[in-house]
Amino acid sequence: MAEGTTGSTVPRRQLGRYLRELRGQARFTVRAAARQLEWSEPKIWRIETGQTSMRSHDVRTMCEIYGASAEMTEALMGLAKETKARGWWHAYGDVIPATFNVYVGLEEAAASQCLYHSDLVPGVLQTDGYARDVIRTHLAEISEEELDRRVRLRIARGTLLTRVTDPPTLRVALSESVLRYPVGGPKVMARQLAHLVYVSELPNVTIRVVPFSVGTHPGLMTGPFNLLRFPLNGDGKETEPPTVYSDGYTGGLYLDKPNEVEQYEAAFQGIWEAALDERASQRLLSDVAGSYEHG
Repeated sequence: MAEGTTGSTVPRRQLGRYLRELRGQARFTVRAAARQLEWSEPKIWRIETGQTSMRSHDVRTMCEIYGASAEMTEALMGLAKETKARGWWHAYGDVIPATFNVYVGLEEAAASQCLYHSDLVPGVLQTDGYARDVIRTHLAEISEEELDRRVRLRIARGTLLTRVTDPPTLRVALSESVLRYPVGGPKVMARQLAHLVYVSELPNVTIRVVPFSVGTHPGLMTGPFNLLRFPLNGDGKETEPPTVYSDGYTGGLYLDKPNEVEQYEAAFQGIWEAALDERASQRLLSDVAGSYEHG
């Protein structure tokens, strides 16, 4: 794991992948493994997809059933202890949907992200007022206390862009519609767009706007998505497989098969090429912010 990565999602995913590979080598189906371990099939699935932390004892039991070597068993038991590590977002654990918990950890661990958003500013770049209006719209019955906590969590996510140790590189493509939807009203939008201009000046962040005038582009087919890549290990390989995340109304979708990732990489490149360059995008963001502020 890269230095400075405090989240527990990465070791969970690593552990799940190793256990899935061991099960495959032992020629156990999920059903057979669940029966042998006296667990449910959904529990096996949650373990293998990194959705849950594990006790070392349970890992040892799985390794024994799968016929893993003593060295592998010891290594995976050690990795299981890492899945108990608490990232900064765990203080808000009771307000994060289970499906999103994985993304928050992946976001914190990523070395780079390519984001395309067509309607809303990405969560990691949202201001307080903008986030508050988005969350309240999505969760109409939310209490003020819970709303405040969710907003604080969203704002805390943005601090990863300026962290001292290995801040991630972001390339953000926004449809012009993101600028035109008056989320939270004119004052909120003016501040939000000004914040995007400010963030785009960071050395690790580039923001481009896809104007309406370009017509069709790949983003019209893909919808919003985030493509995350992870730090390299000593062998020059990524510590985690590249992952595409797409946020839906009822939960998130994660894609990490190479052919899936390649398609989204190609789509993002097409979106990026269709967008205005950095300076032209900053000027458009500033102009629209000014129209909200003075209009």
